[in-house]
Amino acid sequence: MNDTISDRKPSLDFTPVRASREESEAVTTPSLTYSQDVWRRFKKHKSAMAGSIVIILLIFTAVLGPIVSSHTYYEQELDYANIPPLLEIYKISEDSYIYLHKHLKVIRVTPEGRLIERVKPLKDDFLKKTMLYEINGVEIIIDYNELPVVMHDTQGQQFEMTKKMNKSYLLGTDALGRDLLIRVIYGARISLLIALIATLANFIIGVIYGGISGFAGGRADMIMMRIVDIISAIPLTLYVILIMVILGAGLQSIIIALSSVYWVGMARIVRGQVLALKEQEFILAAKTIGVSTFRILLKHLLPNALGVIVITATMLIPSAIFLEAFLSFIGLGVSAPMASWGTLCSDSLEALRSFPYQLFVPAMAICITMFAFNFLGDGLRDVLDPKLRK
Repeated sequence: MNDTISDRKPSLDFTPVRASREESEAVTTPSLTYSQDVWRRFKKHKSAMAGSIVIILLIFTAVLGPIVSSHTYYEQELDYANIPPLLEIYKISEDSYIYLHKHLKVIRVTPEGRLIERVKPLKDDFLKKTMLYEINGVEIIIDYNELPVVMHDTQGQQFEMTKKMNKSYLLGTDALGRDLLIRVIYGARISLLIALIATLANFIIGVIYGGISGFAGGRADMIMMRIVDIISAIPLTLYVILIMVILGAGLQSIIIALSSVYWVGMARIVRGQVLALKEQEFILAAKTIGVSTFRILLKHLLPNALGVIVITATMLIPSAIFLEAFLSFIGLGVSAPMASWGTLCSDSLEALRSFPYQLFVPAMAICITMFAFNFLGDGLRDVLDPKLRK
């Protein structure tokens, strides 16, 4: 009981570690720069990485898609109008296959699902509601007295049916027989262009305007913010309509409207950041040693607010894309035959009950793109905000 702690023998389960002073103070983990630390945490953000991958794939598809495609966005094939991406193919003989359209059109196809040609009926009996066709010597009868339509040969034998993907038009065709896939890809080009214009407007106009307003303060700040309030009070749709009166309808009017007024949200946010930063000690130190106002704004204030600026710009991109789609949907966007996701949704409304895929495809493109940019913005907010660092 009188033994001191130092006299006790170490337990057999533990071995004491004896390290020198240099070894105990050695730094085993390499230091990371700010950008390296941001990238390390960004890679762990699964939703942000997924959004980034989707955006990269969207860019590559929009750039390379029209180059490798054999179709154009304006090419019309009326015989192949409203062909869905999934075909119900009937086997007539060993080397003859047909697809029966909902509008009772008969189209010859390959066994793999590639369209060959439309077949004209030999006889169309409106009284009996039957149509007679001849496919490679085999006569077939289409009876549309009742639904579903019955197709059989002259002996009443029905044909075997299988489902195959449309190899000629992977996403089907619209009401004019145009390839829906290539039109969606051209719609992606327009959406990415709108995203680029919105980003440039936010960075070039919004950041500079808000930075000057916040750093100047006083009467100048009050006048500049009242201008922003006046611009914000007028709906963007009205700006587009007024510009269209002068320039005419089209994508050019939307681009000018976005460039003119879409930066006001960014200007407010940058102004608030600059107002909070300009009273910090490092700004006072820069003023003391005679650094110019422009250099303080450019080299000290804006870089420290860069995280918030990038996050805000990323979050504003989805709303700009949706705005373009909405304006095109109501007829204020791109003009025919140019394709936009909004115009594709608008054109598909008439045939929504019969051919819902024509609305589903561009609507899914809009949703996926907006989710991707929102996920990317959430990830950037988590990795760039110093308050959320772990």
